[in-house]
Amino acid sequence: MAAAGGVELCVGAMAGGAVGSLPCAMLSADAVREQVTEVRPRAAGPINLNFFCHKQPANADDSAWRSLLRPYYAEYGIEPTDAGPQRKPFDETMCAVVEQLRPKIVSFHFGFPANDLVQRVKAAGAIVIGNATTVEEARWLEERGANGIIAQGFEAGGHTGRFLGSDPADALGLFALLPRVADAVSVPVIAAGGVADGRGIAAAFMLGASAVQVGTAYLHCPESLIPDAHRAALGKSDSLFTNLITGGLARGLRGRLMRELGPVRSEAPPFPLASAALAPIRAAAEARGEYGFGAMWAGQAAALGRSLPAAELTRKLAADALAILARGA
Repeated sequence: MAAAGGVELCVGAMAGGAVGSLPCAMLSADAVREQVTEVRPRAAGPINLNFFCHKQPANADDSAWRSLLRPYYAEYGIEPTDAGPQRKPFDETMCAVVEQLRPKIVSFHFGFPANDLVQRVKAAGAIVIGNATTVEEARWLEERGANGIIAQGFEAGGHTGRFLGSDPADALGLFALLPRVADAVSVPVIAAGGVADGRGIAAAFMLGASAVQVGTAYLHCPESLIPDAHRAALGKSDSLFTNLITGGLARGLRGRLMRELGPVRSEAPPFPLASAALAPIRAAAEARGEYGFGAMWAGQAAALGRSLPAAELTRKLAADALAILARGA
């Protein structure tokens, strides 16, 4: 939930009894230290630090992408530049930060980093969790030492964590994927994707989940960092996969860029490079109060969310799920 979650949302969720998570893929090492240092005195319980571990493309040609964006450069009277924060893979620097901060949980998106880094994270006392979109990815993660596995269905908002090259057309919804992953591995499985209320949480537990990861429902909370335009769109439009924002497939709400270019374009360079050429357009548009060129990530259950403080939402999700499970006991 980069650029959507942060200290206040993490503290609020923890106050309600959830595991607090900080998205670190777009943060500097100093920013990660600062955020963890701010969270710890304000909330009790484990903190999860989440990192990307993609392979950074080398020498990718983005000329076709820049050509496609040229009319927007002209409209806003700006020059093509590379600007804005980039999503960076987990590396030695971030590993040293983990060793210093010693979070209870470290989770990775897009597979795992190099084995020596994984072992260093474990030696720092962290539970290591990986994200799987297929049974094959779940087994791959378990073989490489994952202590838990997130089963991410295609309903999930944000970037799909595919990393073994499966065809996106073969992607499974959570309630088809979850029991298959639970049957295939021996470590705990965390359900993610399209879960936004107690009914979804209860269903996930019935299908073999040991825990549930909720993201989009928290975007409605006042503590989330999303702009008003994103917040207003959560209950008004359906989400779909796009590669326009970063170059990687991610589920979000339809903005101007997606409406005018279509959600998926072959001209977009590989993840995460598309965002570099797009950043100055987004900045110029947002300076005018227009928010159609940035990420508005959201899962398929976005409309089920309610605008509650994060602590209250957490307690309601838990109470509703427990009540449903009790009725079925």
